[in-house]
Amino acid sequence: MFPVKRNTKTLPARYYTDASLFRDEIDRFFGGRWFCGGRADAIPNAGDYLVREVAGESLILTRAENGAIHAFYNVCRHRGTRLCSQLEGTFGGRILCPYHGWSYALDGRLLGAPHMEGVAFARKDYPLHAIHTSLWDGHIFLHLGARPKPLERQLDELPQKFAPWRMEELRLHRRIVYDVKANWKLVVLNYNECLHCPFVHPGLNRLTDYLGADNEAPRANYIGGAMGFSGGAATMSTDGRLRRAYLPGLNETQRRQVQYYAIYPNLLLALHPDYMLIHTLWPKGVDRTEIVCEWYFHPAELEKPDFDGSDAVEFWDRTNREDWHIVEQSQLGIQSRAYTPGPYSRREDLLAGFDAIVKAEARTRRASGRER
Repeated sequence: MFPVKRNTKTLPARYYTDASLFRDEIDRFFGGRWFCGGRADAIPNAGDYLVREVAGESLILTRAENGAIHAFYNVCRHRGTRLCSQLEGTFGGRILCPYHGWSYALDGRLLGAPHMEGVAFARKDYPLHAIHTSLWDGHIFLHLGARPKPLERQLDELPQKFAPWRMEELRLHRRIVYDVKANWKLVVLNYNECLHCPFVHPGLNRLTDYLGADNEAPRANYIGGAMGFSGGAATMSTDGRLRRAYLPGLNETQRRQVQYYAIYPNLLLALHPDYMLIHTLWPKGVDRTEIVCEWYFHPAELEKPDFDGSDAVEFWDRTNREDWHIVEQSQLGIQSRAYTPGPYSRREDLLAGFDAIVKAEARTRRASGRER
């Protein structure tokens, strides 16, 4: 558990407006923790790749011939050129630098280096710079550190808690990418409370009791809880009707709830009775965040000729846009000289818990002498 003090207030404005603090914060959160890089099923075949950009770095995720997933800095070992300029694609058996033709195996080994004859040079000394990777139930996690602790330590009880959803089996149905003009932390805060739902989300508010969250005490690496349905709803969709089979493995209680969890720093996970919704956050600036939203369903449902996931997609796309608008308004308000930290209510302990982590990270950086 992560202790949360009573009578806490929101963070000072600099945590949402100071570009220097933002750079240090992102380096701390994304440089010192495992973060979600995407889903393993997004690169199903050898040579498939994704490019992720975070903390000032460009990263390549790819699958090798033996099926293993690797990640590398998007930097050639010859003269530093970026190897990939597209965000996704498929390598033709090897990773080829577009500048001078150095080539690498899918596991990062240097295969070819033209015109290096007569130079004291060994290919084995120049593999791509690798990034630590780990898998959790179909999610790819990355760590930029030299010797990270196992991912399981960071996830704590979540793998056991969410095992019944069998997330690895689920497959992508739809992806929508949003560009939100707000600090990434405002998105995390908004995701973890529903006190705004009667005012911002009339459609969502009809399907769930906004005061009915069963939240866990804040943890050092995540916050979240479960919410049930109301008004006869059976899932979160345009009308609350259940049009698909329950995900296999769920018990009666799990079929009547949605699990909403923010796993630091960038995975917002929503597990429904019949599908999974994930948001991955990619901070682009102190006041801008790219959010990738993806809807996953069980393959047995996707294979049905009459499958239709639009009820879930339309519902959450509308809800997302309502959220993005209000967090952008929060960003604008916090930028005002009139803003001062306000008090959290007792129903906002998750938010205070997240703020405590943010402040703890800042204290760690100050202690190391690196905060500017």
